[in-house]
Amino acid sequence: MRLFWLTTLSMMLIVSQTLMAQARGVPESFADLAERISPSVVNITTSTTVAGRTGPQGIVPEGSPFEDFFREFQDRGGQGDRPRRSSALGSGFVISEDGFIVTNNHVIEGADEILIEFFEGFELPATLIGTDPNTDIALLKVEAEAPLKFVSFGDSDTARVGDWVMAMGNPLGQGFSVSAGIVSARNRALSGTYDDYIQTDAAINRGNSGGPLFNMDGDVIGVNTAILSPNGGSIGIGFSMASNVVTRVVDQLKEFGETRRGWLGVRIQDIDEDMVEALGLENAKGALVSDVPEGPAKEAGMLAGDVILSFDGVEVDDTRQLVRVVANSPVGKTVRVVVSRDKKTETLLVTLGRREEAQAAVPAAQIDEAPEEPSKMELMGLTLSPLDDDLRETLELSANTEGLAVIDVDQDSEAYEKGLRGGDVINEAGQTSVKTLEELQAQVDAAKEAGRKSILLLVRRGGDPRFVALSLDQG
Repeated sequence: MRLFWLTTLSMMLIVSQTLMAQARGVPESFADLAERISPSVVNITTSTTVAGRTGPQGIVPEGSPFEDFFREFQDRGGQGDRPRRSSALGSGFVISEDGFIVTNNHVIEGADEILIEFFEGFELPATLIGTDPNTDIALLKVEAEAPLKFVSFGDSDTARVGDWVMAMGNPLGQGFSVSAGIVSARNRALSGTYDDYIQTDAAINRGNSGGPLFNMDGDVIGVNTAILSPNGGSIGIGFSMASNVVTRVVDQLKEFGETRRGWLGVRIQDIDEDMVEALGLENAKGALVSDVPEGPAKEAGMLAGDVILSFDGVEVDDTRQLVRVVANSPVGKTVRVVVSRDKKTETLLVTLGRREEAQAAVPAAQIDEAPEEPSKMELMGLTLSPLDDDLRETLELSANTEGLAVIDVDQDSEAYEKGLRGGDVINEAGQTSVKTLEELQAQVDAAKEAGRKSILLLVRRGGDPRFVALSLDQG
Protein backbone atom coordinates (compact mmCIF):
# COMPACT_ATOMS: atom_id res chain seq x y z
CA MET A 1 0.00 0.00 0.00
CA ARG A 2 2.81 2.32 0.92
CA LEU A 3 4.50 1.56 -2.40
CA PHE A 4 1.24 2.37 -4.20
CA TRP A 5 0.98 5.82 -2.60
CA LEU A 6 4.66 6.59 -3.25
CA THR A 7 4.21 5.63 -6.91
CA THR A 8 1.05 7.73 -7.20
CA LEU A 9 2.72 10.71 -5.50
CA SER A 10 5.71 10.51 -7.85
CA MET A 11 3.45 10.42 -10.89
CA MET A 12 1.50 13.42 -9.62
CA LEU A 13 4.76 15.30 -9.03
CA ILE A 14 5.95 14.57 -12.57
CA VAL A 15 2.63 15.70 -14.05
CA SER A 16 2.68 18.84 -11.90
CA GLN A 17 6.20 19.73 -13.00
CA THR A 18 5.24 19.15 -16.63
CA LEU A 19 2.21 21.42 -16.34
CA MET A 20 4.30 24.09 -14.60
CA ALA A 21 6.90 23.91 -17.37
CA GLN A 22 4.20 24.29 -20.01
CA ALA A 23 2.70 27.21 -18.10
CA ARG A 24 6.09 28.93 -18.13
CA GLY A 25 6.30 28.43 -21.89
CA VAL A 26 9.37 26.19 -21.82
CA PRO A 27 9.75 24.71 -25.32
CA GLU A 28 9.63 20.94 -25.52
CA SER A 29 12.13 21.22 -28.39
CA PHE A 30 13.68 23.90 -30.60
CA ALA A 31 13.90 21.49 -33.54
CA ASP A 32 10.82 22.64 -35.48
CA LEU A 33 11.80 26.30 -35.16
CA ALA A 34 15.41 25.61 -36.16
CA GLU A 35 14.33 23.60 -39.17
CA ARG A 36 11.99 26.33 -40.34
CA ILE A 37 14.38 29.28 -40.14
CA SER A 38 17.79 27.70 -40.81
CA PRO A 39 17.62 28.24 -44.61
CA SER A 40 17.62 32.01 -44.04
CA VAL A 41 20.84 32.01 -41.98
CA VAL A 42 24.14 32.27 -43.88
CA ASN A 43 27.85 31.87 -43.29
CA ILE A 44 30.04 34.71 -44.52
CA THR A 45 33.64 34.40 -45.65
CA THR A 46 35.63 37.51 -46.50
CA SER A 47 39.00 37.90 -48.20
CA THR A 48 41.33 40.85 -47.84
CA THR A 49 44.67 41.66 -49.45
CA VAL A 50 47.30 42.36 -46.81
CA ALA A 51 50.54 44.09 -47.77
CA GLY A 52 53.63 41.89 -47.54
CA ARG A 53 56.35 42.60 -45.02
CA THR A 54 59.21 44.70 -46.28
CA GLY A 55 61.66 43.24 -43.80
CA PRO A 56 61.95 41.27 -40.56
CA GLN A 57 60.20 43.93 -38.45
CA GLY A 58 59.51 42.91 -34.89
CA ILE A 59 62.00 40.03 -35.07
CA VAL A 60 65.40 41.75 -34.98
CA PRO A 61 66.36 45.43 -34.65
CA GLU A 62 66.94 47.35 -37.87
CA GLY A 63 70.61 47.22 -38.82
CA SER A 64 71.26 44.06 -36.82
CA PRO A 65 73.78 41.56 -38.28
CA PHE A 66 70.91 39.02 -38.24
CA GLU A 67 68.65 41.19 -40.42
CA ASP A 68 69.78 39.59 -43.73
CA PHE A 69 69.43 36.10 -42.25
CA PHE A 70 65.81 36.61 -41.21
CA ARG A 71 64.92 38.27 -44.52
CA GLU A 72 66.28 35.21 -46.36
CA PHE A 73 64.31 32.96 -43.98
CA GLN A 74 61.07 34.84 -44.75
CA ASP A 75 61.69 34.68 -48.49
CA ARG A 76 62.22 30.93 -48.30
CA GLY A 77 58.83 30.69 -46.63
CA GLY A 78 57.28 31.62 -49.94
CA GLN A 79 55.84 35.03 -49.00
CA GLY A 80 58.72 37.47 -48.85
CA ASP A 81 57.60 41.00 -49.65
CA ARG A 82 54.58 39.92 -51.72
CA PRO A 83 51.02 40.80 -50.68
CA ARG A 84 49.08 37.94 -49.12
CA ARG A 85 45.39 37.07 -48.67
CA SER A 86 43.70 37.10 -45.29
CA SER A 87 40.32 35.45 -44.63
CA ALA A 88 37.70 35.98 -41.93
CA LEU A 89 34.46 34.25 -40.99
CA GLY A 90 31.13 35.53 -39.75
CA SER A 91 27.38 35.07 -39.95
CA GLY A 92 24.37 36.84 -41.39
CA PHE A 93 20.75 36.35 -42.41
CA VAL A 94 18.57 36.94 -45.46
CA ILE A 95 15.81 39.54 -45.01
CA SER A 96 14.20 39.47 -48.47
CA GLU A 97 13.62 36.98 -51.25
CA ASP A 98 15.57 39.18 -53.68
CA GLY A 99 18.81 38.73 -51.71
CA PHE A 100 19.35 41.46 -49.10
CA ILE A 101 21.49 40.15 -46.22
CA VAL A 102 22.24 41.72 -42.82
CA THR A 103 25.47 41.19 -40.89
CA ASN A 104 27.91 43.12 -38.67
CA ASN A 105 30.08 45.84 -40.13
CA HIS A 106 33.15 44.39 -38.43
CA VAL A 107 32.59 41.09 -40.27
CA ILE A 108 33.05 42.61 -43.72
CA GLU A 109 35.02 45.78 -42.97
CA GLY A 110 37.93 46.20 -45.39
CA ALA A 111 37.02 43.07 -47.36
CA ASP A 112 37.87 42.80 -51.06
CA GLU A 113 35.63 39.79 -51.61
CA ILE A 114 32.55 38.59 -49.71
CA LEU A 115 31.26 35.04 -50.23
CA ILE A 116 27.91 33.87 -48.85
CA GLU A 117 27.36 30.19 -48.02
CA PHE A 118 23.73 29.13 -47.74
CA PHE A 119 22.29 26.39 -45.57
CA GLU A 120 21.34 24.33 -48.63
CA GLY A 121 25.01 24.17 -49.64
CA PHE A 122 25.37 26.65 -52.51
CA GLU A 123 27.51 29.82 -52.48
CA LEU A 124 27.06 33.30 -53.98
CA PRO A 125 29.28 36.41 -54.08
CA ALA A 126 27.88 39.45 -52.28
CA THR A 127 27.99 43.17 -52.98
CA LEU A 128 28.25 45.67 -50.12
CA ILE A 129 25.27 48.05 -50.14
CA GLY A 130 26.22 50.15 -47.10
CA THR A 131 27.49 50.12 -43.54
CA ASP A 132 26.86 51.90 -40.25
CA PRO A 133 29.88 51.65 -37.92
CA ASN A 134 27.90 53.37 -35.14
CA THR A 135 25.63 50.35 -34.75
CA ASP A 136 28.04 47.86 -36.36
CA ILE A 137 25.50 46.93 -39.04
CA ALA A 138 26.17 46.19 -42.72
CA LEU A 139 23.79 45.44 -45.58
CA LEU A 140 24.82 43.07 -48.39
CA LYS A 141 23.13 41.95 -51.62
CA VAL A 142 23.39 38.73 -53.62
CA GLU A 143 21.90 37.88 -57.01
CA ALA A 144 20.17 34.49 -56.99
CA GLU A 145 18.37 32.67 -59.80
CA ALA A 146 15.43 31.78 -57.56
CA PRO A 147 13.73 33.58 -54.65
CA LEU A 148 15.63 33.09 -51.40
CA LYS A 149 14.13 32.00 -48.11
CA PHE A 150 14.18 34.88 -45.64
CA VAL A 151 13.18 35.90 -42.13
CA SER A 152 11.45 39.01 -40.82
CA PHE A 153 12.33 41.41 -38.03
CA GLY A 154 10.28 41.32 -34.85
CA ASP A 155 9.59 44.06 -32.31
CA SER A 156 12.51 43.98 -29.87
CA ASP A 157 10.67 46.29 -27.48
CA THR A 158 8.24 43.47 -26.69
CA ALA A 159 11.03 41.10 -25.61
CA ARG A 160 10.99 40.54 -21.87
CA VAL A 161 13.73 39.47 -19.52
CA GLY A 162 13.32 35.72 -19.16
CA ASP A 163 11.91 35.11 -22.66
CA TRP A 164 13.39 32.19 -24.60
CA VAL A 165 15.60 33.10 -27.56
CA MET A 166 17.64 31.16 -30.11
CA ALA A 167 20.93 32.22 -31.73
CA MET A 168 22.15 30.89 -35.06
CA GLY A 169 25.41 31.29 -36.92
CA ASN A 170 28.88 30.00 -37.69
CA PRO A 171 30.73 29.82 -34.34
CA LEU A 172 34.50 29.38 -34.63
CA GLY A 173 34.09 28.46 -38.29
CA GLN A 174 32.37 25.19 -37.44
CA GLY A 175 29.45 25.77 -39.79
CA PHE A 176 25.74 26.22 -39.13
CA SER A 177 24.99 25.97 -35.42
CA VAL A 178 22.09 26.65 -33.06
CA SER A 179 22.16 27.67 -29.40
CA ALA A 180 19.33 28.61 -27.05
CA GLY A 181 18.94 30.66 -23.91
CA ILE A 182 16.91 33.50 -22.46
CA VAL A 183 16.90 37.28 -22.55
CA SER A 184 19.13 38.14 -19.59
CA ALA A 185 18.73 41.94 -19.72
CA ARG A 186 17.43 44.73 -21.93
CA ASN A 187 18.65 48.15 -23.08
CA ARG A 188 22.31 47.43 -22.43
CA ALA A 189 24.82 50.09 -23.51
CA LEU A 190 28.40 49.12 -24.30
CA SER A 191 30.28 52.03 -25.80
CA GLY A 192 28.36 53.51 -28.69
CA THR A 193 26.03 56.51 -28.88
CA TYR A 194 23.13 54.52 -30.29
CA ASP A 195 23.63 51.30 -28.34
CA ASP A 196 20.54 49.29 -27.41
CA TYR A 197 21.64 45.73 -26.79
CA ILE A 198 19.71 42.67 -25.71
CA GLN A 199 21.84 40.60 -23.34
CA THR A 200 21.43 36.84 -23.62
CA ASP A 201 22.97 33.69 -22.18
CA ALA A 202 22.50 31.81 -25.48
CA ALA A 203 25.99 30.69 -26.49
CA ILE A 204 27.60 33.23 -28.82
CA ASN A 205 31.20 32.76 -29.93
CA ARG A 206 33.58 34.18 -32.50
CA GLY A 207 32.03 33.59 -35.91
CA ASN A 208 28.51 34.17 -34.58
CA SER A 209 28.94 37.91 -35.25
CA GLY A 210 26.23 39.17 -37.58
CA GLY A 211 23.97 36.19 -36.99
CA PRO A 212 20.34 36.50 -35.87
CA LEU A 213 18.79 36.20 -32.42
CA PHE A 214 15.28 34.77 -32.79
CA ASN A 215 12.25 34.83 -30.55
CA MET A 216 10.04 31.76 -30.36
CA ASP A 217 7.90 33.04 -33.27
CA GLY A 218 10.93 32.90 -35.56
CA ASP A 219 11.28 36.67 -35.81
CA VAL A 220 14.68 38.35 -35.58
CA ILE A 221 14.81 40.54 -32.45
CA GLY A 222 18.57 41.11 -32.44
CA VAL A 223 21.84 40.88 -34.37
CA ASN A 224 24.53 39.01 -32.42
CA THR A 225 27.40 41.46 -32.09
CA ALA A 226 29.61 41.04 -29.04
CA ILE A 227 30.42 38.89 -26.02
CA LEU A 228 31.85 39.64 -22.61
CA SER A 229 34.54 37.08 -21.94
CA PRO A 230 37.92 36.86 -20.21
CA ASN A 231 39.12 34.10 -22.54
CA GLY A 232 37.47 34.78 -25.91
CA GLY A 233 34.84 32.04 -25.48
CA SER A 234 31.22 32.21 -24.41
CA ILE A 235 30.58 32.49 -20.68
CA GLY A 236 26.89 33.23 -21.12
CA ILE A 237 27.11 37.01 -21.55
CA GLY A 238 26.36 37.89 -25.16
CA PHE A 239 24.97 41.06 -26.72
CA SER A 240 22.66 41.46 -29.70
CA MET A 241 21.83 44.85 -31.21
CA ALA A 242 18.07 45.29 -30.82
CA SER A 243 16.05 44.83 -34.00
CA ASN A 244 14.23 48.14 -33.60
CA VAL A 245 17.59 49.88 -34.01
CA VAL A 246 18.68 47.60 -36.84
CA THR A 247 15.53 47.97 -38.95
CA ARG A 248 15.86 51.75 -39.15
CA VAL A 249 19.51 51.45 -40.13
CA VAL A 250 18.75 48.79 -42.75
CA ASP A 251 15.93 50.84 -44.27
CA GLN A 252 18.27 53.81 -44.72
CA LEU A 253 21.13 51.71 -46.08
CA LYS A 254 18.74 50.14 -48.56
CA GLU A 255 17.37 53.51 -49.68
CA PHE A 256 20.47 55.73 -49.53
CA GLY A 257 23.46 53.43 -49.08
CA GLU A 258 24.23 55.36 -45.88
CA THR A 259 22.54 56.52 -42.67
CA ARG A 260 20.79 59.87 -42.34
CA ARG A 261 20.17 60.64 -38.69
CA GLY A 262 18.43 63.68 -37.27
CA TRP A 263 20.64 66.33 -35.64
CA LEU A 264 19.54 68.81 -32.99
CA GLY A 265 22.89 70.59 -32.59
CA VAL A 266 23.46 70.74 -28.83
CA ARG A 267 25.85 69.39 -26.27
CA ILE A 268 24.00 67.80 -23.39
CA GLN A 269 24.60 66.13 -20.06
CA ASP A 270 22.53 64.20 -17.54
CA ILE A 271 21.03 65.96 -14.54
CA ASP A 272 22.09 64.76 -11.11
CA GLU A 273 20.17 65.25 -7.88
CA ASP A 274 22.38 68.17 -6.83
CA MET A 275 21.28 70.12 -9.91
CA VAL A 276 17.54 69.72 -9.42
CA GLU A 277 17.12 72.55 -6.92
CA ALA A 278 19.53 74.87 -8.72
CA LEU A 279 17.64 74.42 -11.99
CA GLY A 280 14.23 74.72 -10.38
CA LEU A 281 13.13 71.25 -11.46
CA GLU A 282 10.88 68.73 -9.76
CA ASN A 283 13.14 65.76 -10.50
CA ALA A 284 16.34 64.77 -12.28
CA LYS A 285 14.64 63.91 -15.57
CA GLY A 286 15.56 65.63 -18.81
CA ALA A 287 18.75 66.59 -20.63
CA LEU A 288 20.72 69.68 -19.63
CA VAL A 289 22.04 71.72 -22.55
CA SER A 290 25.67 72.64 -21.83
CA ASP A 291 26.45 74.29 -25.17
CA VAL A 292 24.63 75.39 -28.32
CA PRO A 293 26.95 75.65 -31.34
CA GLU A 294 25.81 76.88 -34.73
CA GLY A 295 23.01 74.62 -35.88
CA PRO A 296 19.28 73.87 -35.75
CA ALA A 297 18.86 74.37 -31.99
CA LYS A 298 20.60 77.73 -31.98
CA GLU A 299 18.51 78.92 -34.92
CA ALA A 300 15.40 77.96 -32.94
CA GLY A 301 16.53 80.00 -29.90
CA MET A 302 17.77 77.25 -27.58
CA LEU A 303 20.27 78.39 -24.91
CA ALA A 304 22.93 76.79 -22.75
CA GLY A 305 21.29 76.00 -19.41
CA ASP A 306 17.97 74.97 -20.96
CA VAL A 307 16.69 71.60 -19.82
CA ILE A 308 15.06 69.57 -22.60
CA LEU A 309 11.93 67.99 -21.12
CA SER A 310 10.31 66.57 -24.24
CA PHE A 311 11.19 66.10 -27.90
CA ASP A 312 8.56 65.70 -30.61
CA GLY A 313 6.00 64.61 -28.02
CA VAL A 314 8.33 62.11 -26.30
CA GLU A 315 9.16 62.77 -22.64
CA VAL A 316 12.93 62.89 -22.15
CA ASP A 317 14.34 60.85 -19.27
CA ASP A 318 18.08 61.30 -19.88
CA THR A 319 20.69 62.12 -22.51
CA ARG A 320 20.96 58.59 -23.88
CA GLN A 321 17.26 58.46 -24.64
CA LEU A 322 17.29 61.93 -26.22
CA VAL A 323 20.21 61.05 -28.53
CA ARG A 324 18.39 57.97 -29.79
CA VAL A 325 15.06 59.76 -30.29
CA VAL A 326 16.71 62.60 -32.21
CA ALA A 327 18.77 60.20 -34.34
CA ASN A 328 15.66 58.24 -35.26
CA SER A 329 13.85 61.38 -36.44
CA PRO A 330 13.79 62.29 -40.16
CA VAL A 331 16.25 64.90 -41.39
CA GLY A 332 14.44 68.13 -42.19
CA LYS A 333 11.49 67.45 -39.90
CA THR A 334 10.29 70.36 -37.74
CA VAL A 335 9.70 69.16 -34.18
CA ARG A 336 8.44 70.70 -30.96
CA VAL A 337 11.02 70.77 -28.17
CA VAL A 338 9.83 71.71 -24.69
CA VAL A 339 12.54 73.18 -22.47
CA SER A 340 12.69 74.45 -18.90
CA ARG A 341 14.29 77.91 -18.73
CA ASP A 342 14.40 80.10 -15.63
CA LYS A 343 11.89 77.78 -13.94
CA LYS A 344 9.42 78.23 -16.81
CA THR A 345 8.66 76.00 -19.78
CA GLU A 346 9.01 77.14 -23.36
CA THR A 347 8.25 75.36 -26.62
CA LEU A 348 10.72 75.74 -29.46
CA LEU A 349 10.21 74.68 -33.08
CA VAL A 350 13.41 73.07 -34.38
CA THR A 351 14.01 71.93 -37.96
CA LEU A 352 16.44 69.02 -37.67
CA GLY A 353 19.67 68.85 -39.61
CA ARG A 354 21.65 65.76 -40.57
CA ARG A 355 24.09 64.47 -37.99
CA GLU A 356 26.50 62.93 -40.49
CA GLU A 357 27.01 66.35 -42.09
CA ALA A 358 27.61 68.02 -38.73
CA GLN A 359 30.17 65.72 -37.12
CA ALA A 360 32.80 68.48 -37.21
CA ALA A 361 30.50 71.27 -36.04
CA VAL A 362 32.01 73.49 -33.33
CA PRO A 363 30.57 76.37 -31.33
CA ALA A 364 30.96 79.81 -32.90
CA ALA A 365 33.70 81.94 -31.37
CA GLN A 366 32.64 84.89 -29.28
CA ILE A 367 35.03 87.75 -28.58
CA ASP A 368 34.18 89.97 -25.64
CA GLU A 369 35.95 92.74 -23.84
CA ALA A 370 39.25 91.98 -22.12
CA PRO A 371 39.02 90.92 -18.46
CA GLU A 372 40.17 93.00 -15.56
CA GLU A 373 43.63 92.81 -14.04
CA PRO A 374 44.31 89.33 -12.61
CA SER A 375 43.64 88.66 -8.97
CA LYS A 376 42.75 85.57 -6.95
CA MET A 377 39.85 84.51 -4.80
CA GLU A 378 39.03 81.39 -2.82
CA LEU A 379 35.41 80.30 -3.00
CA MET A 380 33.66 76.96 -2.48
CA GLY A 381 36.99 75.16 -2.29
CA LEU A 382 38.24 76.77 -5.51
CA THR A 383 41.11 79.16 -6.05
CA LEU A 384 40.02 81.30 -8.98
CA SER A 385 41.52 83.96 -11.23
CA PRO A 386 40.18 85.90 -14.24
CA LEU A 387 41.74 84.94 -17.54
CA ASP A 388 44.37 87.11 -19.19
CA ASP A 389 46.66 86.45 -22.15
CA ASP A 390 49.42 84.94 -20.01
CA LEU A 391 47.02 82.60 -18.23
CA ARG A 392 45.43 81.58 -21.51
CA GLU A 393 48.85 80.71 -22.88
CA THR A 394 49.76 78.76 -19.74
CA LEU A 395 46.50 76.80 -19.86
CA GLU A 396 46.73 76.42 -23.66
CA LEU A 397 43.39 78.15 -24.21
CA SER A 398 42.25 79.96 -27.34
CA ALA A 399 42.63 83.73 -27.42
CA ASN A 400 38.87 84.31 -27.20
CA THR A 401 38.25 82.11 -24.13
CA GLU A 402 36.50 84.07 -21.37
CA GLY A 403 35.69 83.22 -17.78
CA LEU A 404 37.48 82.35 -14.56
CA ALA A 405 40.38 79.93 -14.40
CA VAL A 406 40.51 77.34 -11.65
CA ILE A 407 44.04 77.69 -10.27
CA ASP A 408 43.68 75.09 -7.53
CA VAL A 409 41.06 72.90 -5.86
CA ASP A 410 40.94 71.94 -2.18
CA GLN A 411 41.10 68.14 -2.15
CA ASP A 412 38.72 68.03 0.83
CA SER A 413 36.09 70.12 -0.95
CA GLU A 414 32.87 69.17 -2.71
CA ALA A 415 34.28 70.74 -5.87
CA TYR A 416 37.16 68.27 -5.91
CA GLU A 417 34.79 65.39 -5.22
CA LYS A 418 32.72 66.43 -8.24
CA GLY A 419 35.71 66.42 -10.53
CA LEU A 420 36.81 70.07 -10.76
CA ARG A 421 40.56 70.44 -11.26
CA GLY A 422 43.16 73.09 -11.83
CA GLY A 423 43.03 74.31 -15.41
CA ASP A 424 39.24 74.17 -15.66
CA VAL A 425 37.48 77.33 -16.79
CA ILE A 426 34.17 78.55 -15.33
CA ASN A 427 32.06 80.35 -17.94
CA GLU A 428 28.79 80.73 -16.07
CA ALA A 429 27.41 80.82 -12.56
CA GLY A 430 23.68 80.65 -11.94
CA GLN A 431 23.26 80.41 -15.74
CA THR A 432 24.81 83.88 -16.12
CA SER A 433 28.10 84.59 -17.87
CA VAL A 434 30.93 85.47 -15.47
CA LYS A 435 34.26 87.00 -16.49
CA THR A 436 35.35 88.62 -13.25
CA LEU A 437 35.59 87.54 -9.63
CA GLU A 438 33.11 90.27 -8.72
CA GLU A 439 30.54 88.86 -11.17
CA LEU A 440 30.93 85.39 -9.69
CA GLN A 441 30.58 86.68 -6.14
CA ALA A 442 27.47 88.61 -7.15
CA GLN A 443 25.85 85.45 -8.51
CA VAL A 444 26.71 83.53 -5.33
CA ASP A 445 25.27 86.30 -3.17
CA ALA A 446 22.12 86.47 -5.29
CA ALA A 447 21.61 82.71 -5.01
CA LYS A 448 21.95 82.86 -1.23
CA GLU A 449 19.52 85.76 -0.99
CA ALA A 450 17.04 83.76 -3.07
CA GLY A 451 17.27 80.94 -0.52
CA ARG A 452 19.00 78.48 -2.83
CA LYS A 453 21.19 75.75 -1.41
CA SER A 454 23.40 75.38 -4.47
CA ILE A 455 24.61 77.23 -7.54
CA LEU A 456 25.05 75.86 -11.04
CA LEU A 457 28.44 76.39 -12.70
CA LEU A 458 29.21 75.89 -16.38
CA VAL A 459 32.73 74.43 -16.47
CA ARG A 460 34.89 73.78 -19.53
CA ARG A 461 37.87 71.47 -19.79
CA GLY A 462 39.68 71.22 -23.10
CA GLY A 463 36.77 73.04 -24.71
CA ASP A 464 34.19 70.49 -23.53
CA PRO A 465 31.42 72.00 -21.35
CA ARG A 466 29.54 70.48 -18.43
CA PHE A 467 27.39 71.80 -15.60
CA VAL A 468 28.29 71.22 -11.95
CA ALA A 469 26.13 72.19 -8.94
CA LEU A 470 28.06 73.23 -5.82
CA SER A 471 26.60 73.78 -2.35
CA LEU A 472 26.53 77.36 -1.11
CA ASP A 473 26.96 76.56 2.57
CA GLN A 474 30.73 76.11 2.19
CA GLY A 475 31.55 79.79 1.72
